[in-house]
Amino acid sequence: MTAFSPGHITGLFQICDQTTDLLLKGSRGAGVSIKNGVTTKVSLKASSKSSFEIRINETPTKSAKVSEHVINSFLSREGKDYTIFVEHEVKVPIGSGFGSSGAGALSLALALNEALNLGLSRTETAQIAHVAEVQCKTGLGTVIAETFGGVEIRVEPGAPGIGEIKPIPVNDDYVVVCLNFGNLSTKKILSDEKIRHRINESGKKSIDKLIAHPNPTDFMGFSRSFAEEVGLISQRMRKVLIETDNIGITCSMAMLGETIFSLIKRNETEEILKIFRRHTPSKNSVFIAEIDFKGARLVD
Repeated sequence: MTAFSPGHITGLFQICDQTTDLLLKGSRGAGVSIKNGVTTKVSLKASSKSSFEIRINETPTKSAKVSEHVINSFLSREGKDYTIFVEHEVKVPIGSGFGSSGAGALSLALALNEALNLGLSRTETAQIAHVAEVQCKTGLGTVIAETFGGVEIRVEPGAPGIGEIKPIPVNDDYVVVCLNFGNLSTKKILSDEKIRHRINESGKKSIDKLIAHPNPTDFMGFSRSFAEEVGLISQRMRKVLIETDNIGITCSMAMLGETIFSLIKRNETEEILKIFRRHTPSKNSVFIAEIDFKGARLVD
């Protein structure tokens, strides 16, 4: 059984994790789902003792904690023992602000629900992925965004079925242009009290303003002001932002990764791509991503 989840770039957010209920924990924020994501294939066979093997881009891994959490959640519901084989095909940079852990968890949950024939609803299945992300401290609002797709404002925090999403109207004339320098530790940042304070102070006011005027231009503008106020922009990212500012294109930082992005009309991408390519650390670090409007889903 195979499922796909789009990747996701968050432009701004507010941490909402004070409750002890994992389904209510999450974030308010805004971002965009992209067609570059994670495809997960699951196969299983009955066994006398449950076990699993996880591969990421054909390489076996022992460090896929979020995927392990999802598998164990499903096995506890099933009550039977299986040997489970999981293959994640990841088409976004990992740990770089593209929502790869959420996409892996969500696509895995959808595939496992079908493979085990548990009959959980799409919302119930996505909630398992959300809880896994929250417990592993790899994300807060990514799963609900990737479940629905498009460009969204997370108006109220929480898992799918609990949190509230408001779409930012865009059409497929828009694309996301990305320049990836490297990764950042979401877990480390979300545990830093000073950074948390700056995130919440800036995030709340910007999100409230964006809710009142949901459009791509304000999304990018508020994302940039948020990134500036939080203070995570690296020196090499700053050099690129100065150049894109000089040509009148608003770019910002993907939360949370050393990645610059812009949501822009496809006929306006030429100049920004020239700048990105001058600063690219490797051949695959600059790319254009189409918006995914469908959200996570089973695939043939």
